[in-house]
Amino acid sequence: MASLIRLHVDAPLAAGGAAPLSGAQAHYLQHVMRRKEGDPLALFNARDGEFDASIENLTKKGGAARLGAQRRAPVSEPDLWLLFAPVKRDAVDLIAQKATELGVARLSPVMTERTVAARVNEDRLQSIATEAAEQCGRLSVPPVDAARKLTQVLADWPKDRALMYCDEAGDDPNEEWGGREGRARPVLEALTSKSEGPWAILIGPEGGFSPEERARLRALDFVTPVTLGPRILRADTAVFAAITLWQAALGDWRKA
Repeated sequence: MASLIRLHVDAPLAAGGAAPLSGAQAHYLQHVMRRKEGDPLALFNARDGEFDASIENLTKKGGAARLGAQRRAPVSEPDLWLLFAPVKRDAVDLIAQKATELGVARLSPVMTERTVAARVNEDRLQSIATEAAEQCGRLSVPPVDAARKLTQVLADWPKDRALMYCDEAGDDPNEEWGGREGRARPVLEALTSKSEGPWAILIGPEGGFSPEERARLRALDFVTPVTLGPRILRADTAVFAAITLWQAALGDWRKA
């Protein structure tokens, strides 16, 4: 038996109604998955939930699906943003995919002083995030912001959102990565006294944050500096570790 295909749609969803399919979705169903009119689907979005559906028609320009019963009602999800310094393309693609699977609500590329990547393909990352949401079973798709400089992001920071800043460096300028002195507290220890609510995670580039960036971040009252352990992690590995630990401490991984 073929597995049920899930597709994210922005259009309103309601039992007995119809929903449009984009040209890309119609091509995927017809030519990649070999589906035809009458075959079952599941359509979803964060606003309306997930519904049974069946294909009504497929053309080169798009298609339509008829909606059946609601499979799942909308659910609340953690309000967690991911701010990350862009790295190599394959690693950035993996960040978008896995961060979506791990439950991040927004993806925000930030340009730091030591960021090497010159540009970010936001449309590509948005497509990756959409596909990841369709495959992992979540109802929402995290939007991907246009890349901005870290200084601008911090200047415009919303007052009600806390920021978990992953800082692996110490304060000794004569030691590699600043030595052991002055490093931040481990994640779970640092989050013990923190409450749920709007949060964000900030991961820097492969070369870490500059001394000036570290000083500014540690001076902000909405920032919680943390360390991800005794080893220096690749930027993409740090993303997955940080999200996992935050989810375990404050996110929906604590719920049945």
